[in-house]
Amino acid sequence: MITRFLWQGVDRKLRWFIALVLAAGIVPVLLNLFTPPGSALHVPAWALQLVGKYLCYAALALAVDLVWGYCGILTLGHAAFFALGGYCMGMYLMRQIGSRGVYGNPILPDFMVFLNYKELPWFWRGFDHFWFAAPMIVIVPSVLALALGWFAFRSRVTGVYLSIITQAMTFALMLAFFRNDTGLGGNNGMTDFKDILGFPVQADGTRAALYLASALMLALFLLIAGAIVGSRFGKALTAVRDAESRMRFLGYRVEGYKLFVFVLSAAMAGIAGALYVPQVGIINPSEFAPGNSIEAVLWVAVGGRGTLIGPVIGAVLVNWAKTYLTGALPEVWLFALGGLFIAVTLFLPRGVVGLWAQLKAGRERSRRVAPA
Repeated sequence: MITRFLWQGVDRKLRWFIALVLAAGIVPVLLNLFTPPGSALHVPAWALQLVGKYLCYAALALAVDLVWGYCGILTLGHAAFFALGGYCMGMYLMRQIGSRGVYGNPILPDFMVFLNYKELPWFWRGFDHFWFAAPMIVIVPSVLALALGWFAFRSRVTGVYLSIITQAMTFALMLAFFRNDTGLGGNNGMTDFKDILGFPVQADGTRAALYLASALMLALFLLIAGAIVGSRFGKALTAVRDAESRMRFLGYRVEGYKLFVFVLSAAMAGIAGALYVPQVGIINPSEFAPGNSIEAVLWVAVGGRGTLIGPVIGAVLVNWAKTYLTGALPEVWLFALGGLFIAVTLFLPRGVVGLWAQLKAGRERSRRVAPA
C-alpha cells in the first residue's frame, strides 16, 4: 500500500526513469552471472564495481538536489553524512575480520593492535552484528543533521552563511577523524575487508549483489523523492525556496519543512555511503573533504537542479569523465573540473536535462525576432 501511494505521486517521466534504473541494475547482473567470461555480452565484475560506485554518487547527488533544488538550502557538507554512513559500514566490516587480521586478534581491529589499544572502545560495541550496524547507518547522519538543522533553521541562518556552516562542519569532522586517538583508524582509515553478511567481499557474486543493491537503492530514493516533490508538501517546499518570507507571513512553520527534508537527505546520503564502502574497499577521513561536497553540488548543477533525474545523470557523467581523465591525463582533471563549473554557470543554467528546453526557447525567440 505504501509503495502504491509512492508510485501514484510520481510523474510519468520519472516512472520511466526509475524503470530504466532498475533495468540498468538487473540486466548487467544477469549478464555477469549467466554468460561465460569470454562472451561479448559478459559484464565483468570490475565494471559492476565501478558503475556501482557511480550509482552511490548519484544517490548522494539526489540527496543534495532534494535540499538545494527543492528547498533552496545550498549545503556544502553532505560529504560528511556520506562519510558517516560509510564509517558505520566500515566498522561492521572490520568486526567481521576476526582472527584473520594481520595480528590475529579476534576482538581488536589491526589498527587498534598497532596503536596499543587494550580494549575495544565503547562506541564499537554492537557493530559485529548487521542488525545493529544497519540502523546506525541511518541514525548517525540523521542525528547530526537534526542537531545542525535545529539550531541553524531556528536561528534563521540562510544563504551563504548556512553553506559556510555546513562546510565548516565537514572540515571539522575531517580533522577529528584524522586523529589516531579517535579509535576510527586515523589517517589510514579502515580497509582489508573480508566478509559482508557472511559472503566474501571480493567475490564476483558479492560484487554483483552490491551493484544490484546500489541500483535498487537509487530507484527507491527516486521513488521517495518523486512522491515528496509531487505532493502538497513538495509544493510547500518549493514555495519555501522561492518566497520564504511570504510563507512565514502565511503562517507556515518554515523551520519544520527545512528540517524534515534536511534530515531525510542526510539519511539518504548515509545509506549511499554505506553501500559505497564495500565496493571501493576502503573508508578514510579524506571522504569528509569539503571538496567532495562541492563536487556533489557540481554534479547537481551539471545534470539540472530541481529535476531529480538531472542529478543522477550529472553524477554519472562527471564521474565517468573523472575516471577517464585521471587515468589518461591526470594533470588535466582539476582544470577540466573548474572549466566545467564555469561552463555550466554561463551556458547551462538548467543543466543537461534542461538543455533541450533551453534550445527550444532560443529557437522560439529567434522566430519572433525574424519578421521584425
